[in-house]
Amino acid sequence: MPYTPPLRDFAFILDHVAGFDQVRATDRFAEATPDMVQAILSEGGRICSEVIAPLRRPGDTTPTRLENGAVVSPPGYAEGFGALATGGWIGISAAPEFGGMGMPQTVSTAFYEMMSSACLSLQMNPLLTQGQIEALEHHASDAIKALYLPKLISGEWSGTMNLTEPQAGTDVGALRTKAEPQADGSYHISGQKIYISWGDCDFTQNVCHLVLARLPDAPAGSKGISLFLVPKVIPNEDGSLGQPNSLRVVSLEHKLGIHGSPTCVMDYEGATGWLVGAPNKGLAAMFTMMNNARVGVGVQGIGVAEGAYQHALTYAQDRKQGPTPKGATAIIDHPDIRRQLAIMRAEIFAARAIAMENCVAIDMATATGGDEWSARAGWLTPITKAYGTEAGVTVSDMGIQIHGGMGFIEETGAAQFLRDVRVTTIYEGTNAIQALDLVGRKLGDGGKAAFALLDEMSATASAADMGAPVADAVHAQRGATEWMLGQGMEGRAAGATAYLRAFARVLGADMHLRAAQAGDAARVALAQVYIDHLLPEHAAHLAAMRSDPAAYMGLSPEDLTA
Repeated sequence: MPYTPPLRDFAFILDHVAGFDQVRATDRFAEATPDMVQAILSEGGRICSEVIAPLRRPGDTTPTRLENGAVVSPPGYAEGFGALATGGWIGISAAPEFGGMGMPQTVSTAFYEMMSSACLSLQMNPLLTQGQIEALEHHASDAIKALYLPKLISGEWSGTMNLTEPQAGTDVGALRTKAEPQADGSYHISGQKIYISWGDCDFTQNVCHLVLARLPDAPAGSKGISLFLVPKVIPNEDGSLGQPNSLRVVSLEHKLGIHGSPTCVMDYEGATGWLVGAPNKGLAAMFTMMNNARVGVGVQGIGVAEGAYQHALTYAQDRKQGPTPKGATAIIDHPDIRRQLAIMRAEIFAARAIAMENCVAIDMATATGGDEWSARAGWLTPITKAYGTEAGVTVSDMGIQIHGGMGFIEETGAAQFLRDVRVTTIYEGTNAIQALDLVGRKLGDGGKAAFALLDEMSATASAADMGAPVADAVHAQRGATEWMLGQGMEGRAAGATAYLRAFARVLGADMHLRAAQAGDAARVALAQVYIDHLLPEHAAHLAAMRSDPAAYMGLSPEDLTA
């Protein structure tokens, strides 16, 4: 199924909704002119449409496999990745001194969304590398930067992140992987990691792993974790490849979706690695990569939603089934089909606009060093991740429904979108973890970042013709935020997911109001669809947030057994 990059939507959001003009007005990103951004995204969209999108189905039907301890990728993946590397697409936001374009993260995020629509399994490889690049830029020594960054940015080498262990999932502080210091300043890393996406690769020369491990004298828990760079092949000082390292892929996971992306069990047996950042401060360094990845995963959800929507729209325009109110025409003229398509479109726009708003805040924090921008980006990141991925699941599920029985048949390709996107609500911190982060760490400022956004949304709603329901929702969300601030962590935890979903709903409405004020009749109609069909969920989320958790916490395991 062909993929059409949503270039018009990106341009509209950047120019009229997310405030990207602030980013290009900074000295840091002055080169991100409208013409430059349009050229980058147009060419990136062409590559995603013509080169990457044709790889989506082959990666699903001919999955990555493990042969003699090495990963063998699906047909065409090497050529697709080669096109990305040759075009410089891996280092869009990386530092120019190491070979990157130096563009804002907003621009690279738009590209990675298009790539997610085209082929999520392959997109995961450069997305992880991009995150590793950022982590090394912020925390690695000058020697590591000089050796590794040019290779990662060029696509000669790829990067991964290694956190999870069999006994330590979300509780990273329980990890057991050890790091033994060596006389030459390196470390020997020993332990096993699981769920390592693209832990091996057959189209890059080297795979560089960022691994969390414990030094011999490390404190217990998360305060005793350090971060190490452990390459598959140990490089020489000149960047050429030396001896293979003491690590291996034990097995590949058998998964619901993203079959083209190898999810590896990795074993380190005294592998040589180098410390990144300060000893026992590895979690802080890794969170640089994880925060990048959380925005990226939210955008993966949006990208898959766009792919599923286009797939369903094409089917609805072609499929003739039963009489419609207009006569014997395609099913798109059935009111329920048209309703579902409109809701899908409205959901995608809201999630995309929130992600772009998030990236603008990240870029402004980078360019200005302003604490307000950092706080804004911090608040929006868990919302971007959770809302974007849940939108991906919801829209992909609706895409199957529009296909009817043919959606349940694998040959149409509709089911793959849902199978692929389902994991995004789980990895890089489940959406429940995002909600706990929002009501815990992010509300630690007394609600300053939340109230600043609510003030802006209130002003937008007051100025909009259709803003009354949104103004009511903003007012209710302000009350919900005050309620959250009055709770202990147990109360906050119980209502966290509902609170995040409610905040996302009202943010989405705000984005649509901005679009309606600046756009044409279609933008106004889409905003009305969101307000009529999706914003009402806001009240239900707030009711759930305030509900007494004793109703379910009082149920024993026996009570929950049929």
